[in-house]
Amino acid sequence: MDIYAGMVLAALIFVASLISVELGISAAIIEITLGVLAGNFLHVQQLDWVKYIASLGGILLTFLAGAEVDRKVMREKAKESFLIGSISFLAPFLGTMFVFRYFLHRDWAAAKLAGIAPSTTSLAVVYAVLVETGLTNTEIGKTIMAATFVTDFGTALGLSLLFISPNINTVWFAVISIGIIAVSLRITPILFRRYGDRVIELEIKLLFLILLVLMFFAQVGSSHAILPAFVLGLVLSHLFHGN
Repeated sequence: MDIYAGMVLAALIFVASLISVELGISAAIIEITLGVLAGNFLHVQQLDWVKYIASLGGILLTFLAGAEVDRKVMREKAKESFLIGSISFLAPFLGTMFVFRYFLHRDWAAAKLAGIAPSTTSLAVVYAVLVETGLTNTEIGKTIMAATFVTDFGTALGLSLLFISPNINTVWFAVISIGIIAVSLRITPILFRRYGDRVIELEIKLLFLILLVLMFFAQVGSSHAILPAFVLGLVLSHLFHGN
């Protein structure tokens, strides 16, 4: 079953890329559509290794999205980004929750869960679409990415406050994340100068290590690595742009 799922997924990803080029539609959107078809009609089931790769890929794309954001534009468009992101989270969350509670007469737990579901967005998918359309280098594209991050952060915060019981490990995750970002900002330039431009690509291996450490402590702390991964991309953006 593992080999079958891998074969089908690889084939669908390849087909999605062909369709994307021919029709000029984002490959990410086509891949999601084909994934729905695969799960319902091709007997492709969720596998642990696929979920693991997807989780790592999502965090990696979140980091890349942070690295692509122009900090100058982000500062200049902070109000716009915050306003767009807040509305895109609150409008579907409050609207759906209200409908489920007062029109469908569901209990508050079900109503809140229903409200969270449509309120989220995918920073990874938005980033992929912006890259494919060339909008990452434009002011509007960078504003959209910053706004999407606000939306995702609102969803993560909402899930944490409504459904997750924070513990002392959650506090430790926040402290460790801040420490990792601060240390990375100091040691990464040194490692890039000493070990950069080599076939072994030490920079990429270091990035994967840092992101996996963030994911591990996020899991321990009943949280998510989206926020620290995005911030890490922001603070290291100048290094990755220069290399």
